[in-house]
Amino acid sequence: MGRRPLTGPAPAPATETSPSGVDQLLESARATYSRVDAGEAAMLATAGGLLVDIRPAAQRAEFGEIPGALVIERNVLEWRLDPTSPHRHSALAGPGQPVVVICQAGYASSLAAASLRQVGLTNATDLIGGFEAWARAGLPIAGPSTATSSGDLAPPVGR
Repeated sequence: MGRRPLTGPAPAPATETSPSGVDQLLESARATYSRVDAGEAAMLATAGGLLVDIRPAAQRAEFGEIPGALVIERNVLEWRLDPTSPHRHSALAGPGQPVVVICQAGYASSLAAASLRQVGLTNATDLIGGFEAWARAGLPIAGPSTATSSGDLAPPVGR
């Protein structure tokens, strides 16, 4: 049995002059809030905000962790940080609490922060440059001392 044909025209492939679908998605997500740099994220955490590390265990093991950051992997993020969810993490004080989402390089965290805003976290944002920017800024990390960069210029799948 063959596959059912798709209806409508196929999307045009991305070119150098047109951003890819994921780049458009990132741009749309980031247009809904203000992102923070590493210093701002550290100040928010000191003032009662949550730093939320959504990286998979393998990245945390390889590159290190931010001491005090709440680890919630991406696949359960909305359930654990929805202010109305019965599965909400106890560290979430309420819908207005600042939440800074952190991934490895600052791409997946943008989509996650926009999603958290949609479920009611009015002050959700993400860290520009992700964990790599935090480490480059010389802020505290626990784990490997080589956590300053993965050497990637673009976000690979899974970030």
